[in-house]
Amino acid sequence: MSNHRELIPEFSGRFIEPFVGSGAVFFTVLPSKGILGDYNQELINTYLALKNNPTLVRKHLKAHAEKHSDSYYYQVRSNAPRGIYSQAARMIYLNRTCFNGLYRVNLRGEFNVPKGTKNTVLLPDDDFSAISSALKGVTFINDDFEVTLSHYKEGDVIYVDPPYTVKHNNNAFVKYNERIFSWEDQERLANMLTQLAESGAKIVISNADHAAVRNLYGNTCWIKDSLSRATVLASDSARRGKTTELLVRSIACIA
Repeated sequence: MSNHRELIPEFSGRFIEPFVGSGAVFFTVLPSKGILGDYNQELINTYLALKNNPTLVRKHLKAHAEKHSDSYYYQVRSNAPRGIYSQAARMIYLNRTCFNGLYRVNLRGEFNVPKGTKNTVLLPDDDFSAISSALKGVTFINDDFEVTLSHYKEGDVIYVDPPYTVKHNNNAFVKYNERIFSWEDQERLANMLTQLAESGAKIVISNADHAAVRNLYGNTCWIKDSLSRATVLASDSARRGKTTELLVRSIACIA
């Protein structure tokens, strides 16, 4: 989606995203006002730290870069700092040096992804100050998607990219996703988005390109298309390459 800025309609209000994740679409659109939500508290705290003091986050991340090694990675992975800025640097460090940049936790909520092959901690194009500036007009919500979406007002645009919970395109993370976002959650999300679409909300959704998901958005409020994208998540390189995801957009409809 981040390569398809034209798919986000023009809007006069705020950019609302209840599953912000990496924020790729937000940072492509660069709205002046936004509401970004996620159930992952560590992720929301990382955004807050970058918004409030990007220099301090970079200072902590530089310390990780200087000490980085295989053993140091696992040492950092096993420890959870208390301060928001050290927490943010830890999350960025682990994300950049773990296997395939995954974020996964065990049943105790502990990050458990093994070290990957990449060893670059600070990137040449890192501009934490620019990220901070982009986030100045953003309100963050660490809660269920219903809470974030309940803030919708006329003029806003909504972008939704929930965890995928059906098998499609050799998706190897369905079982993990089902623990954090069930099929019942998918149905609850579709119901709320349909209500918002019926009220005139501008909504763009990306989801698994699967018949079951298409059926969730089956009324006249939606246009559905397949969108081609690259995938790098499969553990087997032979299963990587081009794949598709479902793109759903709201249109004027009658409730």
